[in-house]
Amino acid sequence: MAPQHHALPVLLTRPAEQAHRFAKEIAARFGDRLQTIISPLMVAEYLAPDWPDLAYTTAILTSETGVAAAVRLRNLGRVLPDRAICVGDRTASVAQAAGFQAVSAKGDAEVLLDLILASDDPGPFLHLRGREARGDIAPRLAAKGRPAQSAIVYQQRPQPLTARARAILDGPDPVIIPLFSPRSVTLLAESGPFRAPLLIAAISATVAEKAKSLAPARLEQSATPDGGGMLDAVGLLIPDAAS
Repeated sequence: MAPQHHALPVLLTRPAEQAHRFAKEIAARFGDRLQTIISPLMVAEYLAPDWPDLAYTTAILTSETGVAAAVRLRNLGRVLPDRAICVGDRTASVAQAAGFQAVSAKGDAEVLLDLILASDDPGPFLHLRGREARGDIAPRLAAKGRPAQSAIVYQQRPQPLTARARAILDGPDPVIIPLFSPRSVTLLAESGPFRAPLLIAAISATVAEKAKSLAPARLEQSATPDGGGMLDAVGLLIPDAAS
């Protein structure tokens, strides 16, 4: 009799929509070698702040949730720029589908800042951001002579781990955990400690450094700050989880 196949657990802690999409990408890449467990550590709460009434040339969008917040505000009658510069390809794709003339910076906040400063766009810029956003994009642009405002248009409310997620984290077997933001690391650490050996895929150097607080059995940093890079990082962890 052939040995029974045991799929390796992958815990996805992203907000639900992004987690379900990444679960499909994992299934397409790795088939039944991996089983995904979805337990969002955050849920978006949308806000409707005021901001200075200026003729903004371009919106700055640094997350898919920021795009969703922009669409909600536009539907409420708020006037937003037609143009958007986005932190990466996925955010740009979502913004394009939402009606923005979107450009991707293909990187992180530092790359996005460099792209804006190298452009001939005089601004003013409007950064639609979350409460926990990093990078201080608007004030750093203003300091370089590009007028910019930021508006906190959403916040991510923490969510507890599901019973299934906690069960695998408290078990003896390794668990692969892709982490896409420093906040995810913080919330996961606050939910621990855990018995299971943690195999971490981190989307950036910042996330990787912060994830060391989880005392992972192994940590792989994505070569690129996007879904494809994270799939590659997950793949590198599979031999460890299977051993």
